[in-house]
Amino acid sequence: MIPLRDDTPRFTTPFVTYFLLALNIAVFLFELLLDDNSRTVFFYQFGVVPAHVTGALASGAVGSSFLPLLTSMFLHAGWLHLIANMWVLWIFGDNIEDYFGHFRFLLFYITAGLAAGLMHLAFNLGSTVPSVGASGAIAGVMGAYFLLYPNARVLTLVPFFVVFFTWLPAWLVLGYWFIVQFLSGTAGSLSPATRSSAGIAFWAHVGGFAAGAVLVKLFPAQRPRFRYGR
Repeated sequence: MIPLRDDTPRFTTPFVTYFLLALNIAVFLFELLLDDNSRTVFFYQFGVVPAHVTGALASGAVGSSFLPLLTSMFLHAGWLHLIANMWVLWIFGDNIEDYFGHFRFLLFYITAGLAAGLMHLAFNLGSTVPSVGASGAIAGVMGAYFLLYPNARVLTLVPFFVVFFTWLPAWLVLGYWFIVQFLSGTAGSLSPATRSSAGIAFWAHVGGFAAGAVLVKLFPAQRPRFRYGR
């Protein structure tokens, strides 16, 4: 199922969402300027390489082990990777920013992304493959949306024998996505061959979604700035 848009109204301009979209796109355009070897070095330096992070922690280099968890959120491996992530952030990010307010939303987004990175580390401690992408942080946005707007309608493209469009409740679209990520992550953990060939950090998605669902209960919503008449 591919979400296309939702029907939840927003009442503020999502400046932080726009900033995150622009920053991710700008970094990706910079990646395109690099040759293949330089791009690989760039990913290994700023992506999450679990073996490097655990090694840095073991040597006491906390700063250098923390930095990739942050910078990896703004790297993408290709056009499809970028477009898929930015599309979901565009659909759901504005409402979560509307709920939290700009600054708290930025803190929420980064915290969810860090939690996703830590979850990926926990299940891939010895991996030497760099993990990049905003999907962990965006999964946090999806987890928050799942709890805050479960009955919102999402226009969804459903490829089921034939492709059709239909409005579905957000809890179904996002809940289905989470279950697929969880089952895929479990299958990868049980089968090393599956894990090494998938190329998708499923546990980062699971961790980000769960973190978003928890953080939405911990982060205060912004005070209502609108009074509705009776």
